[in-house]
Amino acid sequence: MNAPAWASDPARSRGRRFAEPPAPTRDDFQRDRDRIVHSTAFRRLVYKTQVFLNHEGDLFRTRLTHSLEVAQLGRSVARALGLNEDLVEAIALAHDLGHTPFGHAGQDELNRCMAAHGGFEHNLQSLRVVDALEHRYPGFDGLNLSFETREGILKHCSRANAERLEAQEPGGIGRRFLDGTQPSLEAQLTNLADEIAYNAHDIDDGVRSGLLQLPALQEVELFDRHRRQTLAEHPQLDERRLLYEAIRRMLSEQVYDLIDTTRAALAEAGPADADAVRGLPPLVRFSEGMRAQSVALKRFLFANLYRHPQVMRTTGRAQQVVRELFAAFVQGDMALPERHAGRPDRPRAVADYIAGMTDRFAVREHERLTGRPWTDE
Repeated sequence: MNAPAWASDPARSRGRRFAEPPAPTRDDFQRDRDRIVHSTAFRRLVYKTQVFLNHEGDLFRTRLTHSLEVAQLGRSVARALGLNEDLVEAIALAHDLGHTPFGHAGQDELNRCMAAHGGFEHNLQSLRVVDALEHRYPGFDGLNLSFETREGILKHCSRANAERLEAQEPGGIGRRFLDGTQPSLEAQLTNLADEIAYNAHDIDDGVRSGLLQLPALQEVELFDRHRRQTLAEHPQLDERRLLYEAIRRMLSEQVYDLIDTTRAALAEAGPADADAVRGLPPLVRFSEGMRAQSVALKRFLFANLYRHPQVMRTTGRAQQVVRELFAAFVQGDMALPERHAGRPDRPRAVADYIAGMTDRFAVREHERLTGRPWTDE
């Protein structure tokens, strides 16, 4: 079946920053995906966490499992819409490569540490990983990914950073943040697949941890509708299976809503090709009703999980680890690895090094610095 005109075509890619001969058996987007999977940063994701830190349990999501879930959801929707599945998968697998240890707590603290040195944005850091920080090839730094994969990785970007990117790469991936245009449909899709995935798995992990109780979720209509339907059909179901089935149905409803709404938007807009998509409003989207329900779920999770006192205690400890590591490396109390030590921009070099750490490595380095073992107290 021929792909629709608005799908990204690897044969019409805007290319790589460094020219390379084509691969004999893979197109550019497949090659991007494979380079990401074999990267050092991708392997580290297995020990980088989301809400619950690495020592808190073996069954909670990590950045790696989250990225795989985003890729699965994204590919399924891309197939239904006729979009390029390989590009969606490449973006999904790379979108969290720049995340710090300790989830958003680590990111927020590293941004504070870097406030006088240009700040820290995890999306921009993911781009730095694939553009510069991976050292695998003899002819260039980074992974030399295609333009389309790189623009999908850079989901958000401040204007100041977009201007810096534009100065370095005129008309490149920073441009859309300055002129208000959109990325490819595949990038738009991966953004929403990310949202669907983390909302669902944060419910699962929150209940598993004991911080969320199933009855409390009754105030979230998007989830509770499926809980009630499941109980009506399976009244003897135990709580664990009830949770799984309600989440599965919730995921399915969001996916089908996304597919149907996006199909209608594409039919109405009728973009002539993939480039025409860029000058239109976002076309991959939920219906208004589903968007409102998704926002309500996010608000519930923010109030009841992300700001739970137990999570906040762990957050405070994680931020202390990042803050003290940053100060020690910048001041020279701890030696940077050789690849970072010779750089003139020491604060940025330190930020790159800390951002690349896994949770357990950061804890180990902090204990080596201070002599204090990890404690949530």
